Amino acid sequence: MAIIDMTMPKMGESIMEATILRWHKKPGDPVKADETVLEIATDKVDSEVPSLVNGEVTEVLFNENDVVPVGTVIARISSAEEIPGTGEEDLSLLLPDEEGEDTAEPAPVQEEEHPAIQPETPTGSERESGAGRFYSPLVLTIARNEGIPMHELEQIPGSGLEGRVTKKDMLEYVQHRKSASASQPKPPSPGSQELAPASEVTYAGNVEIIEMDRMRRLIAEHMVHSKQVSPHVTSFSEADVTNLVQWRDKVKGDFEKTEGEKLTFTPLFISAIVRCIKRFPLINSSVDGTRIVVKKDINIGMAAALPGGSLIVPVIKNADTLNLVGLARQVNHLAQAARQGQLKPDDTRDGTFTMTNVGTFGSLAGTPIINQPQVAILAVGAIRKRPMVLETPQGDSIAIRHMMYLSMSYDHRIIDGSLGATFLAAVARELEQFDGEKAL
Repeated sequence: MAIIDMTMPKMGESIMEATILRWHKKPGDPVKADETVLEIATDKVDSEVPSLVNGEVTEVLFNENDVVPVGTVIARISSAEEIPGTGEEDLSLLLPDEEGEDTAEPAPVQEEEHPAIQPETPTGSERESGAGRFYSPLVLTIARNEGIPMHELEQIPGSGLEGRVTKKDMLEYVQHRKSASASQPKPPSPGSQELAPASEVTYAGNVEIIEMDRMRRLIAEHMVHSKQVSPHVTSFSEADVTNLVQWRDKVKGDFEKTEGEKLTFTPLFISAIVRCIKRFPLINSSVDGTRIVVKKDINIGMAAALPGGSLIVPVIKNADTLNLVGLARQVNHLAQAARQGQLKPDDTRDGTFTMTNVGTFGSLAGTPIINQPQVAILAVGAIRKRPMVLETPQGDSIAIRHMMYLSMSYDHRIIDGSLGATFLAAVARELEQFDGEKAL
């Protein structure tokens, strides 16, 4: 009989931990392959974790409501079957001995004259940060226990192979951190006051105190982290989308009859964004220290509402390979799954650019916060009819047109104002030049 370690699965680029909501199995219970063992939750999605083998649960290592770092062993299953492969997508992985992994210093390697641009692929026992560094479960556990946030962890110099942070590095840093705190109080980082535990404060007047739930706390942390990491700049543009609106009104009935899908504005917007990303590939990138990682895959995230009122960003993978029908199907499927709370972990992973429709809520424009580790996010506002001046060879005239504001926040570390504004203007032109006679 083999003992198989079930680990907390990797749920996305920016997620380093998940909360155990409910155990479906307890020690001694039989379990079948693909049968749910527990439910977990992050700020992005709630998910069920299945067993990969037939066997018996021998040990449960965490309780419900515990917050567990990605890659940490959470349960063990005894099985007569062969141990499954340990690819990146596996939910049940065998971890090496953490003590040995971090205490044994790797042999020094000679630095290459031209270091590789792409970071190596993480294994199941490691965790990748938004900046491209990798951390073992032991390092993540120490960071969590000592209250070290990800942005601070990324600043710790590593003595391991290729600069990785080891257990020794963490213990030395923690000791130095405590000594510095004892001699001189550490000033709070930006945003820390809002996320710190509530103190005994008396509030004047008639007030109601509402404690943030788990998802709202995590969203708050991610928003503050994004502002700390990326210097945000926002550009605005305006588009005359009359041709697009009239074409959609004309064909949406036939589209639903022939394709079985509703045609919303979202796939039309995404199609225009994808065409512009191909012309300006730096918009589809991330920052890894002093390196710019340009993504060849175009995976468009779209903000969608959850049943509780929060927003989530499911991702349309390889959006550049889909036609309008394919985009419409993906948009409708992901939006429905979000509303019903049925998104899977893979549905929110690997986004390279995000679009949010603030017009859905009646806003004319917005200044969205970048979805790390991406470098840009585009917001489309509400479409409104307005009198506009039209320039024609016969002279100027005033007409009622469908107008929409677009805004894009971008990371000023690598996206200059000229590129950001040029890309946004290109998207506006794509929408304005939509072919109103286009056939389905």
